[in-house]
Amino acid sequence: MSMPLAFEWRLITHGKEKRIVGEENLFEITCNGYKVFPINEQIEIRRHHDSDQIGNGKIVELTWKNDVTICKYQLLSLYNVN
Repeated sequence: MSMPLAFEWRLITHGKEKRIVGEENLFEITCNGYKVFPINEQIEIRRHHDSDQIGNGKIVELTWKNDVTICKYQLLSLYNVN
């Protein structure tokens, strides 16, 4: 069975990120479908596709299962606070 992939160069959160308790600046987000991000490289973080960049992060772990991607990332810098 084939597994369609999307290569991503920025992380779009839609405000659905969850902080991982006990870890400094570590978050987790679940995305529909299978997505591939650069690991341990600085990438843009945005709330929506058409919004401004809100910060920079580094993907530290990707898990693919059941047609979703679970992405753990470290927030490196935040440009604004809600």
